[in-house]
Amino acid sequence: MSRVALVTGGTRGIGGAISVALKEAGYTVAASYAGNDEKANAFKEETGIPVYKWDVGDFDACTAGIAQVEADLGPVEVLVNNAGITKDGMFHKMTAEQWYAVINTNLNSLFNMTRPVWEGMRERGFGRVINISSINGQKGQMGQANYSAAKAGDLGFTKALAQEGARKGITVNAICPGYIGTEMVLAVPQDVLEKAILPQIPTGRLGEPSEIARCVVFLASDDAGFITGSTITANGGQYMG
Repeated sequence: MSRVALVTGGTRGIGGAISVALKEAGYTVAASYAGNDEKANAFKEETGIPVYKWDVGDFDACTAGIAQVEADLGPVEVLVNNAGITKDGMFHKMTAEQWYAVINTNLNSLFNMTRPVWEGMRERGFGRVINISSINGQKGQMGQANYSAAKAGDLGFTKALAQEGARKGITVNAICPGYIGTEMVLAVPQDVLEKAILPQIPTGRLGEPSEIARCVVFLASDDAGFITGSTITANGGQYMG
C-alpha cells in the first residue's frame, strides 16, 4: 500500500502542485483547504485527489480532520504544512487581527497539524514533515512583520522538531520559496513585476509551483532519510542565507 501524504492548503497554487506531484510519485494524497469550495471541488474533479475542509488554525478541527483522513486512507506518513495567508500592512498601521490571523494560520498551524500525527509516526518508526516557509522568513520584508515572524518561526519549529524525530525515523525539513508564479504573484501589476521584483532575482524569472513540488517529493522520499532540520532555499538566487 502506498504511503499517505496530507497537504494543507493543498488544492491551489504551490499546494496544488505539491498534491499532484506526490500523487504522480505514487503517494495516496489528501488535500485540505480552508474556504473555497468551488476551487477545491474543481481540483478534486480534475485530479482525483480527495479534499477535506477545515481551519488549520483550529487544533480541534485539525484533530478531527486528520482522524477522518486516516479513517478514509490510512495513517498519515507524510505531512506537508503548506497552508498560509497574508494580511500585509506597515507595522504602525497593523491591527491585532492582522497579526494574530497570520500567526495562527502560518505558525500555530504547524503545531495543530503535526501534533496529531506525531505519535503515530514515532510508533511506526517513519515520518516526513515538510514545512513550507518563505524567503521572507529568512530575510524579512517591509509590510510583512506578521508574515515574516510566522515564517521565521516555522524554521525554528523545523530545527527543534527534527532533533526530536531523528532517532525515530522521522525527518523534519523546510522549504523557503521565493517569488513563485502563483495566482497571488501573477496578480501583481506587470510593470511592478518587471521593474521591482524580477531585477532582484538573479535567474531573471519567477519560480514555478512545480519546482517547489519537486523539492517536496524529494524530501518525502526514502532517498532523503539523512536530511533533517534542513532548509531548501528555492528562490532563484534572490537570497542566499
